Amino acid sequence: MLRLILLIAPLFVPTLTLAQSMASHCLAVAGRTAPLVHLANFQTPVTEDQVRITYVDHAMFLIQGGGASAATDYTGFLGMVDFVPDVVTMNNAHETHFTRFPDPDIAHILNGWPTGGQPADHWIKVADMVVRNVTSDIRGRLGEVREDGNSIFVFEAGGLCIAHVGHLHQELSPNQIAQLGRMDVIMVPVDGGTTMSHDAMVRVIQASQARVVIPMHWFTISGRDAFIDRMRQTGFAIDRRDSNSFELGLLDLPRTPTLVVLTPDYLRNP
Repeated sequence: MLRLILLIAPLFVPTLTLAQSMASHCLAVAGRTAPLVHLANFQTPVTEDQVRITYVDHAMFLIQGGGASAATDYTGFLGMVDFVPDVVTMNNAHETHFTRFPDPDIAHILNGWPTGGQPADHWIKVADMVVRNVTSDIRGRLGEVREDGNSIFVFEAGGLCIAHVGHLHQELSPNQIAQLGRMDVIMVPVDGGTTMSHDAMVRVIQASQARVVIPMHWFTISGRDAFIDRMRQTGFAIDRRDSNSFELGLLDLPRTPTLVVLTPDYLRNP
């Protein structure tokens, strides 16, 4: 069954223009049930109906699909390789989520924080990949609220809707959930306190309706494993991998919501 496009999407996302809503397929219904498959090096071409997700470090992932590549929470170093992504997204809660000196050859550098007093507002298309953001509030160093200080970035490619929530500090409001749409894959911080508690993060995941969840942003293995146990109690299947990368498409989304635990590693030549 093909993904159905909801023509009434603008009714549920009042902050988006009609053209933007129609360009996004993340408000549609996912219906695939096959298991996750495929492993490949980041330099291998990705087929048009697949997306490759590579966990690089901490909160930084490389997403490849739709003829484009994007690095999330980009710190300026992906590995000792001659590779420049088409898009980088950054959040500035800590220096492990951005760089002051991004490679000038990067075509699209998307900051997730306000500029000139205005919230970040991104909606770009590179080849067949759409990248957009939904802002969220964040805590400052003294505990103060920084409105719209973080961005959840959404990557639409290969028929999939993928969310990287950044340094998320708040549960999502109904309006934020509507702006996101239904996700297929979501990457979430699982430190349990610097961002959010495990229980609060589970509620964010449930609101996203994602079938694949990728934990990130942990400080200890025991802390990460505590989140894994919490997700197992919630009914998620657990798929632990020794690799940092996998490919999936709409046909690969699992029937049972699955936590895919990747091992972060910098990009390497084959």
